[in-house]
Amino acid sequence: MAALAEVQAAIATALLGGEPSGASAHVAGDGLTPEARIAIHRHHIFTTLTRALEATFPVVCRLVDRRFFAYAADSYLCAHPPASPCLFELGDTFPDFLATFGPCRHLEYLPDVARLEWAMNAVLHAPDAEAMDPAGLAEVAQDDMARLVFAVDASARFLASPWPVDRIWRANQPGAAGDVVVDLAAGPVWLEVRRAGDAVVMRGLAAADHALRAGLANGNTLEGAAAAALRIDPDLDLASALRTMLEERIFTRFAVSN
Repeated sequence: MAALAEVQAAIATALLGGEPSGASAHVAGDGLTPEARIAIHRHHIFTTLTRALEATFPVVCRLVDRRFFAYAADSYLCAHPPASPCLFELGDTFPDFLATFGPCRHLEYLPDVARLEWAMNAVLHAPDAEAMDPAGLAEVAQDDMARLVFAVDASARFLASPWPVDRIWRANQPGAAGDVVVDLAAGPVWLEVRRAGDAVVMRGLAAADHALRAGLANGNTLEGAAAAALRIDPDLDLASALRTMLEERIFTRFAVSN
């Protein structure tokens, strides 16, 4: 008798589109062949998971048509089966998959549209966090300021794209005018996506502001993030930019890096 883990692995392989023969011996047909019963379960699973992906990437789905989206989702799910029982966590690697998926590689903007939609999904489901008290910064020694690192609110994400993905997204919302034409040459864009209450808000940033915020969100020191921002715009007012971030309560804590 096969071990339980072996049976589970064989059935999982069959349900995710692999060879069903290894699982057939462990499935009772009950009026159907084991292969037919596996196919029924596989269809149900992929339909459910595809709908979950459609819910997370509705604009991508609209841009490519539901039939093509289902085809892409099937290929994606076979290569990247769910790693969590939470359906809203499904699809974190879908944008990268689209970038290498041959049938849609000519749609060069599509992966970044997917990255924007994934950012919105991640922001919507991010845990709540209390903003830090800016008064604590007064205790930091002047010589340590450059080595400050900040934890940025998990409900904030930063995205840069050579394509006007914000306009593409807005043009494909329910109720949007059907005659809107998006100029793909209108990019690039630097975006911040953040939760405000129960809503997700997207806004454009200047390139240098984006570099500063994204750098800090990625764990860079204040000195490192500021250097990247100043390479883009040497006239950036760093004090004002940092003050604005503090006023927006985007930081949850700070520390001095070693």
